[in-house]
Amino acid sequence: TMSLREHALSLFRGAVGTVRPASMLKRALKLQGDGCPQLLVKGQAFPVKRDLYLVGFGKAVLGMAAAAEEILGDHLTRGIINVPLGIQESLQRAGMQEMLLKPHSKIQVIEGAKNNLPDEEALKGAAAILELAKGLTADDLLLVLISGGGSALLPAPIPPIVLKEKEKLTKMLASRGAAIQELNVVRKTLSMLKGGGLAQLAHPAQVVSLILSDVIGDPLDIIASGPTAPSSHGVQDCLQILTKYNLLHELPKSVETVLSSSPTKPTAPDNYTHVSNFILGSNTLALEEAKRQAEGLGYAALVLSAAVQGEVSRIATLYCQLIQLVCLGFASLGKGPLSDELRRSLLQLAAEQHIPGLDLDEFLQALRGLGPDRPVCILAGGETTVQLQGTGKGGRNQELALRVGLGLHKAQATGASSPQGRCEILFLSGGTDGQDGPTEAAGAFCSPGLVAEALQEGLDVEAFLRNNDSYTFFSQFQGGHHLLVTGLTGTNVMDIQAILIRAM
Repeated sequence: TMSLREHALSLFRGAVGTVRPASMLKRALKLQGDGCPQLLVKGQAFPVKRDLYLVGFGKAVLGMAAAAEEILGDHLTRGIINVPLGIQESLQRAGMQEMLLKPHSKIQVIEGAKNNLPDEEALKGAAAILELAKGLTADDLLLVLISGGGSALLPAPIPPIVLKEKEKLTKMLASRGAAIQELNVVRKTLSMLKGGGLAQLAHPAQVVSLILSDVIGDPLDIIASGPTAPSSHGVQDCLQILTKYNLLHELPKSVETVLSSSPTKPTAPDNYTHVSNFILGSNTLALEEAKRQAEGLGYAALVLSAAVQGEVSRIATLYCQLIQLVCLGFASLGKGPLSDELRRSLLQLAAEQHIPGLDLDEFLQALRGLGPDRPVCILAGGETTVQLQGTGKGGRNQELALRVGLGLHKAQATGASSPQGRCEILFLSGGTDGQDGPTEAAGAFCSPGLVAEALQEGLDVEAFLRNNDSYTFFSQFQGGHHLLVTGLTGTNVMDIQAILIRAM
């Protein structure tokens, strides 16, 4: 029989495969007719009256552009895309030719944003995209490809702000624990292209955006900082966030200038009638595919949520309690004081985390309905946050996996949930873009047994966690067998977690 690790890996790969650029675009985009050709997006038609242009930015955009150019053929006039530094070489090395543009492509590629931070190259690319958008007429059609990481690849700070100042501000916010949503609100407010800026500049041309979402709940104005969507945030929101993290008195002069002269209200949505936004891929789609595959492997599979967010230690506790509950069910102890207590604790924890769209009560009902004879697979997605305390190497997925493993080991050791001992448990967390923090791993697999073994060998698991050093733990131990290493995937829809449990 396949190991739980092999199952988890296969689910993860299936989930990622379904949101790869080529398969996504081919499902959604068609070009038909020669006289006056029409672009069909999910069945909606857009006439190509004159010229068809393409711009794009994000980690997955190179593959999206390659697939789009194949579909558009000679109808494409010209394109410019901003993609992460080194991505062409990485994809070449990985043998992923289908994600690369053909030699005589009409699309110009600009690589920038080293380490996902805006830089001079990204700035140049953004300026080129800005110029192209400004020159469009009412008869032109602009196809915009957007994916996660697009924010760093589209820096065009409103003068007099310079890139270094905007970067420094973003870093200060991140180091104080600001959520990605908050960072994006601040970035948008200080940008010429974000927050609907690109769509406004392209007016009166028809703008059609194809979006691969890497943000919880797929809000159009947040993904890549919403260059083609009306912003629901204004200067007030930006000031509120800067106040919350005590940064109002540390702002560069230029930022103060822009904030004091910006319009207080966001642009009205009726100025966006020339824009159509389509979400082609998301975490939800990836989880649906993983669920299908898990059922194919014989699991009773449930999706918890595609919007898991919050501090990694809290989310680890949530997963640990969920796993213990399933194990109690396996040991036919699913009705009793222990499981009632776990249930109460879980509901409280979930309420504190404000996970959008999660009905835990309903989920626990569904869990109760599963027979003890089938292995269980619980799937979830989203993006957790880590408050950095140490100087170690790792990422949110590896840290989450290690925390879950340790939490389960501790629960077992205190004997509070001995039934766990009769279950084989594996937890996997991975970034769908194939990257997790500054390491070559996308995430990690962990189990209570792994932690027990590490402790027996004298490794101080808690010290690794205190130092945010999960990568070093996993790579030192068992030859890194528990690291999830996929290489670049060419796509990005946040993270995916899989919990696999079977009776021993």
